[in-house]
Amino acid sequence: MAISEKVKNALEGASWVRRMFEEGEELKQIHGEEHVFDFSLGNPDLEPPPSLKKALKKLADQPIPGMHRYMTNSGYSETRRTIAQFVAEESGLPFEEHHIVMTVGAAGGLNVTFKALLDEGDEVIVPSPYFMEFKFYIENSGGRIRLVDTHEDFSLNLKEIEKAIGKRTKAVLINSPNNPTGVIYNSGPLQELGELLKEKSHELKRTLYLITDEAYRRIVFDGTELPIAFRFYPHTLRITSHSKDLSLPGERIGYVAVSPLCEEVDELIAAIIFANRTLGFVNAPALMQRLVAPLQRNSINIKEYEEKRDLFYDSLSSYGYQVVKPRGAFYLFPKALIEDDVAFVKELQSKRILTVPGRGFGRPGYFRIAYAVNRKVIEKSLPGFKEVAEKYGMGGR
Repeated sequence: MAISEKVKNALEGASWVRRMFEEGEELKQIHGEEHVFDFSLGNPDLEPPPSLKKALKKLADQPIPGMHRYMTNSGYSETRRTIAQFVAEESGLPFEEHHIVMTVGAAGGLNVTFKALLDEGDEVIVPSPYFMEFKFYIENSGGRIRLVDTHEDFSLNLKEIEKAIGKRTKAVLINSPNNPTGVIYNSGPLQELGELLKEKSHELKRTLYLITDEAYRRIVFDGTELPIAFRFYPHTLRITSHSKDLSLPGERIGYVAVSPLCEEVDELIAAIIFANRTLGFVNAPALMQRLVAPLQRNSINIKEYEEKRDLFYDSLSSYGYQVVKPRGAFYLFPKALIEDDVAFVKELQSKRILTVPGRGFGRPGYFRIAYAVNRKVIEKSLPGFKEVAEKYGMGGR
């Protein structure tokens, strides 16, 4: 066999998102792109803010000598210093530049973090539903994912997390705002989680880490403030990117921030920097580091996503779909109208509507809608959603 058994097995269970995206490409070739309603991939449709475009033009017109060369593996000092100042103001903790490592997006940040933390067989607890790539990132470093159920409203289930903590537990990974549900984990449960991790670290006589994937941290609705996990537990690492808040997914720019209160913080940072180099990332993109540093408080127009959320949520609810109202990100995660979520997604596909079955996120019986698309795509898809609901006896309201 040409490829490893591990990769072969991973490919066989690979991303439902990509599978549906590829089926969508086939449908578009048959019916034309304007007649296919593709909600399979969370690919931001908004353009970067004018402030970024202005900064990019200035760099192009007035290039800095050596700005495309290698730099230290952790990233430019001035970029990390600026981000550290922002995180310090936000959290109230004494962050400095050496607590920040610039990474190739949040995915790169997660991979270097797991490489730094995990020994073979170590477990990472992940609430489900979850972003399916987490499993592969953890396994890349020899770890094992340990899924735990959330409550019916997808909020954290502390009892399930406590039951899952064992001798091989190394970390808990949470994603808020969440992909695929759009749920935000509130301060109360996060404080309880912090207390639980303190108690279990003491009991196990070793440090358990809290890793927060905050790739959607700026995309929050209804005036919601995202709780700052650093305030609830000292051994916290934030991994984030500017893929969503600045609409730069193809530029692959993010960072890891390690709490200054974390024990052996310098050793942990050194390990993350080492992993950044040895996993082949080397350093985060140089040009993007210069551009995003001063834009930590900037973002695309979040209101546009909120309006799309409202249109979709209100319409589906009126047709009889059961769905938890998202408070962030750009996803909806309704219940399928039949038990088999794959069959239900196929039913929607007959209306040229592309969604992703919930089993791809660890929660069969649901399906995910990524609404980072033009509003007209949503509007034109709604009759199809309504027809499918009527077929399964949903009278709506």
